[in-house]
Amino acid sequence: MRPKKSAFWGAVPRWLWLLISMSVAAVLWVILSRTAGSVFAAPRVTLERFVSKTRDGTLPAHVGASLFRVLTGFGLAFLCSIPIAFLMAWYDPFLYIVEPWIQFVRNIPPLAYIYMVIVAAGVGEVSKVVVIFIASFLVMVVTMYQGVRNVDLTLIKAAQVLGARQRDIFVKVVIPASAPFILVAARLGLSTSLTTLIAAELTGASKGLGTMIQRSSGQYDMGTMLMGIIVVGIIGLVLEKIVRFLENRLTGWQEKMP
Repeated sequence: MRPKKSAFWGAVPRWLWLLISMSVAAVLWVILSRTAGSVFAAPRVTLERFVSKTRDGTLPAHVGASLFRVLTGFGLAFLCSIPIAFLMAWYDPFLYIVEPWIQFVRNIPPLAYIYMVIVAAGVGEVSKVVVIFIASFLVMVVTMYQGVRNVDLTLIKAAQVLGARQRDIFVKVVIPASAPFILVAARLGLSTSLTTLIAAELTGASKGLGTMIQRSSGQYDMGTMLMGIIVVGIIGLVLEKIVRFLENRLTGWQEKMP
């Protein structure tokens, strides 16, 4: 159970908390840039890199390439994970055969099999999308499976008492009740797709945020490297906000903790 909120802190608007959080982060950034300047570039230097690479079109090109890979890999993984998760939860033979494969591969970091993907798919866009697909698929299918398995049995028994067939129970009870878990899986899948992006772009990419970060680190351009890391984080926040918005719209009926 969550502790009761303080009336004083609860009266502070969220935008003010966000402003305070960003201010604290900025102060810490300045301190780190002065105490560990060889690792953390100063805010001014990072901003200069952002402006210069935006003006010459370098940053938009890298962002576009990375977003294409992330969204393509994630989208394909999302579409594939839904039927697999429901089959695992609904049919025990399928579960007993497939789950060991998923649990086994899930514990292998993408860097371990990335070279197999390169040999199989080459160094083009396909190999990058495949690496992101595998990582996000494994996270989403496990989350969705747990959601389907945890559907309230009372709902299923009530439908059975009313004479609903298995197909009707699955379509009208299980799927709607699993919607919140599907959206949570989507959030986790997007996060995994972004965290796998750097590994995916090790496959000889010429463009992409991961490629830009790797090249700048090799050239000891810490301003560009830090700028790339921050841009990846901002993209992740934006994508998460979009999924949260969809989650609130599609699961507004669900009772939530205040």
